[in-house]
Formats: sequence, C-alpha cells, structure tokens
Amino acid sequence: MNGDQELQVIVQQGKEPNPTVQEERNQTGVTHSKTYKRWLRVAVYTFFVISGQSVATILGRIYYDNGGNSKWLATVVQLVGFPVLLPYYLLSIKTHTTTNVDGKAASLRNRVLVYVVLGVLVGADCYLYSIGLLHLPVSTYSLICASQLAFNAFFSYFLNSQKLTPIILNSLLLLTISSTLLAFNNEDSNSQKVTKAQYVTSFLCTIGASAGFGLVLSLQQLAFHRVLKRQTFTEVMDMIIYMSLVASCVSLVGLFASSEWKTLSSEMDNYKLGKVSYVMNLVWTAITWQVFNIGGTGLIFELSSLFSNAISVLGLPVVPIMAVIIFHDKMNGLKVISMILAIWGFMSYVYQHYLDDKRLKRSVGIQRVESSVPPEAEGSNVQKIETSAS
Repeated sequence: MNGDQELQVIVQQGKEPNPTVQEERNQTGVTHSKTYKRWLRVAVYTFFVISGQSVATILGRIYYDNGGNSKWLATVVQLVGFPVLLPYYLLSIKTHTTTNVDGKAASLRNRVLVYVVLGVLVGADCYLYSIGLLHLPVSTYSLICASQLAFNAFFSYFLNSQKLTPIILNSLLLLTISSTLLAFNNEDSNSQKVTKAQYVTSFLCTIGASAGFGLVLSLQQLAFHRVLKRQTFTEVMDMIIYMSLVASCVSLVGLFASSEWKTLSSEMDNYKLGKVSYVMNLVWTAITWQVFNIGGTGLIFELSSLFSNAISVLGLPVVPIMAVIIFHDKMNGLKVISMILAIWGFMSYVYQHYLDDKRLKRSVGIQRVESSVPPEAEGSNVQKIETSAS
C-alpha cells in the first residue's frame, strides 16, 4: 500500500512542469532581450561619436578659414553646449535603471574631486586641440589624433587592466595606419600660409592633446568602476554635465584672462561669411561636440574606454571624406585606402568584443547548469530507489 502511494506521488510529480527549466527559459529570453538592447545602444553611441566629431571638426576648420582666430573661443564652444542635455536628462532619468552596483555610492567629496580633476584635464585638452587645428591641415591633424588610441591603450593597460589580445592589437594597428596614410596626402587643405614655428607648435599641441584625451578616457572608466562604483544612466549623465561645467569654467577663465574676448566683436564684423554664419557656426559647433561627448561617454559605460577611442579614430578618416563634399577636395587613392583600413580595424575590434561576450555567456551557462542539475538528479534517484524497494 505504501509503495502504491509513493508511486502515485512520483507520477504526479512527473506531470508537474519543472520550475527550474521554466525559469532558465525565461532568464534566457530576458538575457537575449538585454543583449539586443545593449548593442542597439552601442550602435547609437557609435553614430553619435562619428557624426559629432566629424561635423564639429569641419565647423572648426570653417571657423578658422573664414577669419576666426580666437583659440579660447574655439575651446569654449567645445564645452559650453552641455545645457542642451538637461531636458533629455530630466525626461529620461526615470526610464533607466541600475545595471551594476558595486558597493556603496561614492561620497560627495570623492564625486567633486573626480569631476574637478577630469574637468580641468578636459578644458586643457580642448585648448590644445584648438591650437592644433588652427595651423594644421585636416589630413595632418587627423594623423596625429589617431595616436590617441595608442595613448589610451597604454593608460588603460596600467589603470584598468585592459587586455591587449592579438585581435585588438591588429585593430589598433589598422586604425592607426588608416590615419597615418593621410600624412602622405600632398594637397593643401589650409588656405593660410603657416610658418614653420606655428606648424611645429600646432603639431606638438595636438600630440599633447591626443595623449590627454587617451588619459581622460582611461580615468573616466577608472572612476566608474573604482570611485563612483555605479554603472547607471544617472552616473553617465552626471559625468558629462559636471565635467563639462568645470571645463567650461576653465575655458571661460582662459578667454578673459588672455584678453581674447576684446577682439571678438571685430572678429565677427570681419568674418567672411557674415555675422549670422559666425554665430551659427559657434552654436552648432557647441551642439555637435556635446553629441560626441554623449556617444563617447556612453561607449565607456557600455564597453570600455579603449573601444570608445577606437570608434573616435574610426571617424577620423570621415573628415577628409566630408571635406571632399564641403570644400570640393579631390578624392585620391590614399583617402579610399584609409577609409577601408579604418572599417577593417573597427570590425576587428567589434569581433573581439563579440568573442568576449560569447565566452561570458558560455561560462555563465556552465555555472547555472552545475548549480541546478545535480540536486534534481540526486532527488530523482532517491525516489526511484524507494519505489523499487517497496
């Protein structure tokens, strides 16, 4: 009699659905949904980086070529556009949730320290870029800016324990060569005659700016993981806004301390394209640089600072392509090869992240199976033994 009851219990249990299997199916569906949404965000951030950087660089060249000469004003417009992010920030803050929390939130003192240090570095970095673009042709400027990827890899290796796999090294090499080829472009892209001293000054400042940009990206990633300890939409937006606020203050102090503000009125009057074009150039330069900042910081948040920098380097060959359309420059073989190598290097880097994501999913799946299957198997064996014994 007891054996029949036990057999009946076992049959009823067999008819019931396995909750563990059902939970695993639900978790798998949620994981796939999150993965698609994540890579969609990565694609949007990538578009922001490439389009923002390309348009802003072209606008900066137009500003200098048509009578603009204020280095500090060119720096200010790279930074002061951050208030346009506030409406988006306020409307979107409730729709984003925390993706990763590591320990307690950072103290107010540590937050202020992070924003001030990064803001000062960004302000100085933007000023060096403004000097570089003043006297360098676009092709040479793009060549030197490509070195920021090497600087970022160097700083990320020591600060963030970034692994440099053969595929990543191949990607870095291709992206660097793609911009290096632009140095052999012989056409004159700068209408103004530049002295040797001015050229060397702009060259050195652009190298320093590239190194500074690589350092800032690595420090941002370090701040997210070690200081702020939260990877949320709020943290990303706070990083952009407060860092831009500090950098804007630094650039405004430089503008007034250098007395360049006294010449802005005459600069506007003598601008070749007119006063309206002068103002619109500055406004849209400010907006497009903020688009670039959103994309760059978002890529750091989603992947890494090295990936963010790789995308920015991918966008550098786009500038000469846009110059063909806007300035009617000739499209030669070097520019075509440069673009192909940039896309190749970018795809190599994306493939490495795909392999890392696939390896992570596999390890998580193995851990889940090891933790769930053995207990069920043991319980089933015990019930079968009891039934046969009765």
